[in-house]
Amino acid sequence: MSTTFPRLLLAHAAQRPDAPALREKEYGIWQALSWSQLADLVRALAHGLAQAGLQRGQHIVVVGDNRPRLSAVMLAAQSLGAIPVPLYQDAVAAEFRFPINNADIAFAVVEDQEQVDKMLELREHCPQLGRIWFDDPRGLRHYNEPGLSSLDDLIASGRERMAQQPGFFDAEVQKGEGADVAAMFFTSGTTGNPKGVVHTHNSLIDRAQAGARFDKLSSDEEVLAYLPPAWIGQNIFSYAQWIACGYVVNCPESASTVTIDLKEIGPTYYFAPPRIFEGLLTTVMIRMEDAGAVKKWLFHHFMNLARRVGPAKMDGKPVSGLDRLHYALGQLCIYGPLRNSLGLSRVRVAYTAGEAIGPDLFSFYRSIGINLKQLYGSTETAVFVCLQPDHEARADTVGVPIDGVQVKLAPSGEILVKSPGLLKEYYKNPEATAEVLTAEGWYHTGDAGFIDASGHLKIIDRAKDVGRIMGGANDGAMFAPKYVENKLKFFPFIKEAVAFGDKREKVCAFINIDMEAVGNWAEKRNLPYAGYTDLAQKPEVYEMIRECIEKVNADLAQDELLAGSQISRFLVLHKELDADDGEMTRTRKVKRGFINERYQVLVDALYGGKTSQYIETQVKFEDGRTGMVAADLKIVDTKVFSPARRAA
Repeated sequence: MSTTFPRLLLAHAAQRPDAPALREKEYGIWQALSWSQLADLVRALAHGLAQAGLQRGQHIVVVGDNRPRLSAVMLAAQSLGAIPVPLYQDAVAAEFRFPINNADIAFAVVEDQEQVDKMLELREHCPQLGRIWFDDPRGLRHYNEPGLSSLDDLIASGRERMAQQPGFFDAEVQKGEGADVAAMFFTSGTTGNPKGVVHTHNSLIDRAQAGARFDKLSSDEEVLAYLPPAWIGQNIFSYAQWIACGYVVNCPESASTVTIDLKEIGPTYYFAPPRIFEGLLTTVMIRMEDAGAVKKWLFHHFMNLARRVGPAKMDGKPVSGLDRLHYALGQLCIYGPLRNSLGLSRVRVAYTAGEAIGPDLFSFYRSIGINLKQLYGSTETAVFVCLQPDHEARADTVGVPIDGVQVKLAPSGEILVKSPGLLKEYYKNPEATAEVLTAEGWYHTGDAGFIDASGHLKIIDRAKDVGRIMGGANDGAMFAPKYVENKLKFFPFIKEAVAFGDKREKVCAFINIDMEAVGNWAEKRNLPYAGYTDLAQKPEVYEMIRECIEKVNADLAQDELLAGSQISRFLVLHKELDADDGEMTRTRKVKRGFINERYQVLVDALYGGKTSQYIETQVKFEDGRTGMVAADLKIVDTKVFSPARRAA
């Protein structure tokens, strides 16, 4: 029988009223909100929103970090049959303009002064945006704008209305059906305007429950909600599955306290995109750079053992008695303390998704005893399409189709999916909907891949990004840029990479250094620098990056399919790729076409045989100002290796 999120909330409140539903860290102290308290808050908010004029079928924007009262707003809106639309809190005001006008949004609930300022700035272009409520009142005391008020005022007005119409809320919840629209998520829009992905209660709840069954999730899980709520991955793990399973969601105090809060909570169920796991590993490597000789030797000794033995142990495969004993010693000295310092010592299930994770990065976490697995899905599929079973986690696959999912390959190699979790439509965009949904109900994922002999799905790359080398010794070889980039990003010194090579005779790359990791490396070598641009162009930094790239080339040479994707030349960019400059999406996916166009002069220099190229680039600062960054970028050749030949 189909249900809705508000009905599931009321069931938890009736069955386990005093169990914690949400925790929020405020002023260094964790505050808990029980299921009965949450249900009471949602009732008050729903009455307040109804009083303000929010009606069934209308949209309401929600912008902010993970906060209990913002989650309650989403539930309150859904209780009235309205549709919450979470947007990225780090987006600039101009990025909100299209979604707000596209969905005819008149109501907004935001976290704080920063988000209020963005909404007020938009009113000139979004005149229908009449009501704005804020959660955190700091800095807003002297604001006197029409339609602007606090969530406290909304709750107070809602409680007054509750007293007058006590049966209203339950009657509205009962009107809701599983087929009703539950939420709309705007895609990150790597090309053109973002698209509003419409999901029903049925599609989101079905996938949340399927994922929970697969990994035997229960109400005992602890989850840390620290990623943008506008990203469907965060929404599924910290909203849909939270309501479906009834576990506890913990909201960090701020972005800067996430690592501390992670250690305090010790989540049992953890989800992060590869960039988060990359960041954690970079932190570990930086700390090891500062360690003494003995500690450093112990770390490298036991990590070499972990790489050899750890994945086999995690997969339940036999390991020799001597290796088991040796690994147990490593557990005591290195692996246990390392998991604890990362805040992952209690993790039972950890997932990564959003983009492909580098095989070396994936193996690192599994080798130290963290049950990290990959999943496959997208905004349009409500995330859960394929999951990796315990003991079957591999770096080169994304798992097997789970309950209700069918996967097949188009003649072009594109992956097609049929699932109860598919989007209802792209909002007000029937042409785009028709492009991705066939009449038979198959969804075009846009990914290229295949199903291997063990039934696991293997993703090669985005279908539109997979190319071919043309000319030279590798003529006709496959080129998979994301695969190459992920291998580069395993190194703590490389934060981002953009590889070029389609329809060219060789592969070249842009590199972004990791300022923290490379800065620490430079300081240990008494290498002075005056900021990112200066550090990025140091000859010593180029030499270090060249060594990293050549290690990747040596590894690629062993892969018969992708040996032609070895990098021949590279440069280190003079600035970090940034979403505010249009170079990345808010989920930190590289906008490959935009970068190619913006830095055409650099691409031409790479392929033109130049040894340096001067460039000036306009950048946008956090306060909205713009400026110019200029540099003469060095271009360096790297060693490529002869492909390994498979024995006959």
